[in-house]
Amino acid sequence: MPAWVCLPLSEAKALASSGGMKRREFTNLLGLGLLAGSLPVAIAACQSDSTSEAEGNSEFTTLGSMADLVAQGSLTGTAKGQDLVVVRDSSISDAVLAVSPICTHAGCTVDWDRAQELFVCPCHGGRFNPDGTVSGGPPPKPLTTFEAKIEGDQVLVKV
Repeated sequence: MPAWVCLPLSEAKALASSGGMKRREFTNLLGLGLLAGSLPVAIAACQSDSTSEAEGNSEFTTLGSMADLVAQGSLTGTAKGQDLVVVRDSSISDAVLAVSPICTHAGCTVDWDRAQELFVCPCHGGRFNPDGTVSGGPPPKPLTTFEAKIEGDQVLVKV
């Protein structure tokens, strides 16, 4: 390593102006300094913050009461910025199903048809079962589903 690397700035400038440091050496040192300075930023950007994501996703959010769900046939709401619809699972009396109401075909908002027990897309006639799977029409994929549960009289959803 050249001796000028450990010199104070004023002495390094004097050495450089006297012709002791070549332009190539200066450019190499400058590039090395920029690389070393940006390395911590690059490493921090590549690391995932899985701890906070796991903690944030472990909580259930109250969407409504069972009384409202029974009276209306479905609950709609938003949890952590995600629109949701919750319906009862007719095959299991104490279970609820939570889905995103956004149709996977054209992005329209689906409606719950209580009589048919289907989510129906008003745009192109797409139909989805209560668990979000495609029942008919043009949607290519099922609705996004979320974990939901009943606790006491409250309907809780994990987003």
